[in-house]
Amino acid sequence: MAQLHNFIFDIDGTLINTIDMYMPAMFETLKKHGYTYTPEEIDHLNKVGFGITADDALRLGNVKEADIRPIQTEWFQLAYTRQDQVTVFPGIKEMLDDLSRRPETELAVATSKLNYEYQNFRKRYYFADLFNVAITAEDTTKHKPDPDPILAAVKAMNADPASTVYVGDTVNDLQAAHAAGVKFAAALYGSANPEAIQEGADILLHTPTDLEHY
Repeated sequence: MAQLHNFIFDIDGTLINTIDMYMPAMFETLKKHGYTYTPEEIDHLNKVGFGITADDALRLGNVKEADIRPIQTEWFQLAYTRQDQVTVFPGIKEMLDDLSRRPETELAVATSKLNYEYQNFRKRYYFADLFNVAITAEDTTKHKPDPDPILAAVKAMNADPASTVYVGDTVNDLQAAHAAGVKFAAALYGSANPEAIQEGADILLHTPTDLEHY
C-alpha cells in the first residue's frame, strides 16, 4: 500500500467515545414520546443508529416524520447534560500529533454532527485545531453511507483519493469511504459492531496509533 497523505476522520466512536452520552438519552426521550422497543431492537439500534445523523437514527426507529424534530431537540438537550461521560480514546492525541508533524500530510474530519456540535467539540478538545478541513451534516445534502461528506472533504483538501483514508467505526463509514474511492480504516477499538466492519476494511485499527504505520 502506498503511503497515505490524507487522513479524514469520523468523530463519534472514532476520536471520542460518545455512545453513553447519546444512545441512552435517545431511548429515554423516545419512551417519553410513546416509542418503545424490545431489548433486541435496542441492541440493533445501538449498532446501526450510532454515528449517523440524528434524523436518520430516529427514522431507523420508525419515528414519524412529524415527531423527528421535537424528539431530536429534546434528545440532544438531554444528551448534552451527560458530556461528562465522554472520553477520548487512548492514543488519539498521540496519533494525531504525530500525523500532523508528518511532511505533506493533511488531516480532516467528515462527521454526522451538526455544525454547532462540531464547534462544541472544537472548544473541548485542543486536537481539533489539527484538522485543516471539517465537513459537518449541514455541508452536504446526502449523508453517510452516501459518499458526499467524504467527497466534500477530499475536494476541500485538494487530495488525491489514492493516498486518502477515511477512519470510522460503522458500516456506513465503510460504505461511504469506498463509494468515495478512498481507503477505509476500521476503528475496531471504538466500534459498537466491530465484526461488521472488519471484512471490508483496508486497514484494521486495534488501537488509534496503529494508523501511524500507513
